Amino acid sequence: MPRTARKKLEGAIYHIMARSISEVQLFKTDEDKKKYMKIIKLYQKVYNFKVYAYCLMDNHLHLIIDSNGADISKIMQCINFKYAGYYNVIHKRHGHLFQDRFKSKIIQDNRYLVALSIYIHNNPLDIKAYENNPEKYYFSSLAVYIGLRKDPFNILDEKFILSIFGKDKKKSNKRYMNFILRTKIISLDDISKEEIEFEDEKTEYRSERKVLKRNFRAEDIIQYILSKFKMERTLLYLKYQKEVEPARAILVLLLRNLCNATCKDVCNILGNITSAGVSKLSSLGVELINNDKRYKNVIGDFIDYQS
Repeated sequence: MPRTARKKLEGAIYHIMARSISEVQLFKTDEDKKKYMKIIKLYQKVYNFKVYAYCLMDNHLHLIIDSNGADISKIMQCINFKYAGYYNVIHKRHGHLFQDRFKSKIIQDNRYLVALSIYIHNNPLDIKAYENNPEKYYFSSLAVYIGLRKDPFNILDEKFILSIFGKDKKKSNKRYMNFILRTKIISLDDISKEEIEFEDEKTEYRSERKVLKRNFRAEDIIQYILSKFKMERTLLYLKYQKEVEPARAILVLLLRNLCNATCKDVCNILGNITSAGVSKLSSLGVELINNDKRYKNVIGDFIDYQS
């Protein structure tokens, strides 16, 4: 039977669920969980998506991801493929790790969004050590939401959901904590039951969410790279030339980020390069953005360049 096409909307917010195959733990150690979070951070640099909540359990995970105009399938395929590769090497195994495709559901309104975040943050209640204090579970974003700590993985944007509870951060933290204390959402079926109650909540929420434009032309990005690096076009197509690698890496990163280009698309644009080569250039592009101040704001600079 053919797979059902995944529902997608430009700029949608998704509830993401992924589970390991039945005989394997998705995360055997805390180091595995930390690695998964690092991979999320890596691909945030490539695709500029936002994470509104997370919880990693031993055999499954939950994320709330704002795709910010990117393709959610590309985001999750990259994350899960890279993690599965790491997992199989570290734990000396081979074969599939994840159970089927990841699951995704588009979140249609703010009431559902808040109720879903409560459900995700309640997941650690199933762990004996955290059944009375889920906020202490390290691999959940709950502690950030109630103001106990900053996100240790630096991937979270908690401000969007907290803004539903008001503009003042401390008051929002407290209101969220009160909401989670009096709201027992322990299954996905419970979420819809809370929507009616949440309808009467008085909030000052005004949406200021903006979605990153992703429909730039490849030619526009190429012209920007040529201008920024002050180089001839023919140099972009040279392999194994160290002096042009930064330009090629930033080009690939922008193509994937702002054109939603696939590896195959990038191969066709650059010519004479494999998917592995594209992946290597993407990683270099992320490294340059992270560690070289000349490229830190390159995405914003390109958008300004087009204005």
